[in-house]
Amino acid sequence: MYNQYLYNGSRKFKINKASTKETSLCEDKKEAKKRMEENAYKIDELQQKLYADAREGVIFLFQAMDAAGKDGTIRAALQCLSPHGSYEASFKAPSATEQAHDYLWRIVQKVPAKGEIAIFNRSHYEDVLIGKVKELYRNQAHADRIDLDKVIENRYEDINNFEKYLYRNNVRIVKIFLHLSKEEQAERFLARIEEPEKNWKFSGSDYEERKYWDEYQKAFEDCINATSTEYAPWYVVPADHKWYMRYVVSEIIRETLEDMDPHYPEVTDERLAEFAEYKEQLEKEIGQKDDKKKKDDKKKKKDKKKDDGKKAKKKKGRSASAHDADDDEIIIPSDE
Repeated sequence: MYNQYLYNGSRKFKINKASTKETSLCEDKKEAKKRMEENAYKIDELQQKLYADAREGVIFLFQAMDAAGKDGTIRAALQCLSPHGSYEASFKAPSATEQAHDYLWRIVQKVPAKGEIAIFNRSHYEDVLIGKVKELYRNQAHADRIDLDKVIENRYEDINNFEKYLYRNNVRIVKIFLHLSKEEQAERFLARIEEPEKNWKFSGSDYEERKYWDEYQKAFEDCINATSTEYAPWYVVPADHKWYMRYVVSEIIRETLEDMDPHYPEVTDERLAEFAEYKEQLEKEIGQKDDKKKKDDKKKKKDKKKDDGKKAKKKKGRSASAHDADDDEIIIPSDE
């Protein structure tokens, strides 16, 4: 269904020919919302099975230009996930400690365990996107044997090997590029400037990066073509219409989890026999508890009846005393 957005190495990606506006899979916003709700239910169910199955993990990786809507899409499409077995990893500018290691070092630490879902908000691809556009690697400490003119080419190779390694070790990786037009980015930047509740989203650096638009477009095209594989495909999703982008992403996630086909673990005959023993013991405990409760209730009822009898007897005794007092009243005769 989503082959038009899929790049798995079988064809070349031409960024200028990929639409940012089309809504061919669902042209109605209301219908898209309904389908997303249905997908959320299925994704939740599949995640529970994936977590219980614990045979395979998955990374959903998001890359995009500024203002494409990564955060909102992640929130809208994946808010149905349980915190048990899922997490988001956001990769910003590397810290001094991270720069002191190889560029995949910080990524490796966020790889999910079997049964887990990881959401990568940016990723190791930053090192072949902004790293390529700004040539950041030229100012980083490196051994004399490193050929700086081949750094990006080598990183493509490293990424492919890393992602193949993950796939061979029970971790899938699905890469999603939210494809935004330059015109739509300008509109969203203006909204961030003009609407007070969105001011916090905008910074001068966003506009400065916009000056490198063409270079970033070329970097995305190059990295997608260099790293699109069957075991770690790219999806290029039109991002000018947020509702459509979020719907398509939810479909990709649902379809990926369905393809993983997780199941609740099967229970062996030996385990079933153990369960029967546990059941017998638990039922016995519950029976004993019920018996005790019945005895306690019976005792409480008996004690209450006894107390009520004492109260009634005591009340009767007080009434008799009052009557006797009336009989014993002294009458003083008059002088007549």
